[in-house]
Amino acid sequence: MEAKIKYTDPILQKITLQIEQPILYSTNNVFHDLMSCIIEQQIHYRSTKRIFAKALEHAGIEYLTLDNFTLFEERSLSQIKLAMNKYETMMSFIEYWSNNTLDFNKLTDEEVIAELSSIKGIGKWTIDMILLYTLERPNIFPYDDFHLKQIMISLYNLDPKAKLKAQMLEVAEKWGNQKSLAVLYLLNWKKHNKDSNA
Repeated sequence: MEAKIKYTDPILQKITLQIEQPILYSTNNVFHDLMSCIIEQQIHYRSTKRIFAKALEHAGIEYLTLDNFTLFEERSLSQIKLAMNKYETMMSFIEYWSNNTLDFNKLTDEEVIAELSSIKGIGKWTIDMILLYTLERPNIFPYDDFHLKQIMISLYNLDPKAKLKAQMLEVAEKWGNQKSLAVLYLLNWKKHNKDSNA
């Protein structure tokens, strides 16, 4: 992601002056991160529950891969009370990954969306998380994200009862083709304020 962008949005521009530019340490591991999303309903970078991290630790695994998934399943997955639909999504993803050798880094955003959407149980939010955090694509706006919704409602005085998605998209248009960094700024701003008030 590019350094020091000057946004035309005055609210966001003020935030960029208040906090350091977010630094993202990507695993660049789609399998690992997508499993994190399925199991925890949150990508591991952002999770506070740490269910996925604890399960990996218990299995003695640093990064989950197709090759060590059986070990993960035997040692840890049985300890996690997964809903049936999550387990089915996980198995659908395992089947997809076993039959595909795509390099997601070489795919366009649209191609990534098409591929992951073909897997039963994988929705827009999960795909946005992979594009934003794992593949570090610069222009991702995950308007379905709960935390982002709450932040934007508060900062931009949006009405949550009146076509919230349309309001959010209208604000995001001011961010040009660098929406990902803008989103990370907003999420980090919330964390910064929480830490400051602790």
